[in-house]
Amino acid sequence: MPVAQRAQQPANAASRAALPPEVYNQAVDQADLAVSITDAKANILFANEAFTRVTGYAADEIVGKNESVLSNHTTPPELYKAMWHELSEQRPWSGKLLNRRKDGALYLAELSISPVVDAAGKTTHFLGMHRDITELHRLERVVGNQKHLIESVVDAAPMAFALLDPTGRIILDNQEYKKLVTDLRTKEPAHSLLNTLVPGWHDTLSKEPSRCAFASREARIDRHGQRPRWLSVTSSVIDIHSDCVDSYFCAAGQSGLLLVISDITNLREEQERARASALQAVLAEEERTAAIREGLSAALFRLEEPMNVMASAVAVLQRRDPNTASMLQLALGSSREHMETLRQVIPQSPQEIVVGVNINEILRDVLEVSTPRLLAAGVVVDWQPAATVPTILGRPLQLRMLFKALVDNAIEAMNVKGWKRRELSLISEAVDGRIVVSVLDTGPGIPPEWRVKAFEPFFTAKNGSGKHIGTGLSRAQQVVADHGGIIDLDESPSGGCAVIVELRIDGDPI
Repeated sequence: MPVAQRAQQPANAASRAALPPEVYNQAVDQADLAVSITDAKANILFANEAFTRVTGYAADEIVGKNESVLSNHTTPPELYKAMWHELSEQRPWSGKLLNRRKDGALYLAELSISPVVDAAGKTTHFLGMHRDITELHRLERVVGNQKHLIESVVDAAPMAFALLDPTGRIILDNQEYKKLVTDLRTKEPAHSLLNTLVPGWHDTLSKEPSRCAFASREARIDRHGQRPRWLSVTSSVIDIHSDCVDSYFCAAGQSGLLLVISDITNLREEQERARASALQAVLAEEERTAAIREGLSAALFRLEEPMNVMASAVAVLQRRDPNTASMLQLALGSSREHMETLRQVIPQSPQEIVVGVNINEILRDVLEVSTPRLLAAGVVVDWQPAATVPTILGRPLQLRMLFKALVDNAIEAMNVKGWKRRELSLISEAVDGRIVVSVLDTGPGIPPEWRVKAFEPFFTAKNGSGKHIGTGLSRAQQVVADHGGIIDLDESPSGGCAVIVELRIDGDPI
């Protein structure tokens, strides 16, 4: 007998001595748990009332019979071997057996058997206690089947599911979500999407979860060297009941967030192709208009210089030869009227409304429109977009014209006879409340002394070739300034030109 059992014997004996035998017998007999006592060969010597209720055998019917009378003989032999091995070592055993009642009905018994050892250390009896867990087993199987069916349906769904707990941890997902993790090469796509669609969602989820709920918001995911992905996201608040024991008597719960993510890339690509064709026509028209506008502005600017010289001459002649001065004054006035008439016909820039803009989409549009020219010039493009960027307020057409002008300048710089390395890098990043776009080329670059002059109106580095009047960067600087940003020129790692555009995420276009 184990030492602990021998030490407890005197105390247990004293307790039984203080307890009337009839009370002890009644407690065992009336217990709700089926209790049986057998001899060392498992022949039943005692069975309580609960045993009768569970098995259907009255005490006088079952006493004297072996416990095996209850067996359905379908329990694996290995289970019985394990049971008798434990009991022979005088260790208690518990497990489940498939038994048969007196009326032939099967039931699943959860059984616990303890050996009764005498003072000499010999097993004299066995104490068996069991209960009918058939209904509990059925309910467990129902719940298990439902869980399996739900998981099968969720995994077979063509959209991705992700359930977040109040801390933002993913506690449930499906196969489509796991594919998204692999495709996007990010640890948790749900977090990246929420960062884009609901900035500050992590704190909001724990304090005011309802503000994280939305329907069918779209996010664009740009990946280096791959086509972009468009995802439609719906977020719903889900009540999650706490599994802590201290919430047993109260309805303590927490709010989780269920994201349903659908891939709408194919649909958006078809729409983008149609939009790109229309956009190409719009940009071409705007470029023609801008060229006319710049040409006329340049002509007026050039004419102002001789007009100013004539005005100075009139002032000098006014004292020496008033008649000649008067004639020149009339000619000068007439010229200024014609110049003003010419100024009135200069096409105005289009008036755009301010809307939410995704810079990656703007850059993608520019690359799409510029592809024919890039191919013709043999330029290799390295497109490195941030996976997601916050939406900013802006004027889409002006921003497209801005970045197209920068790309066109880069192509023009590299498209020189004999120039071998022709690479264009276009990089977008979200940094400290700003979106930074870098346009890097491998051309000859811009000398440091020209980097400030390059933004002056009508500046040109073409030595009067007449092919380009040099107003592109001046116009680009104006667009950037109108969007509350800055533009700068630097040297690229290859020695070419680097144009850096920074736009504030919270900026308000003028």
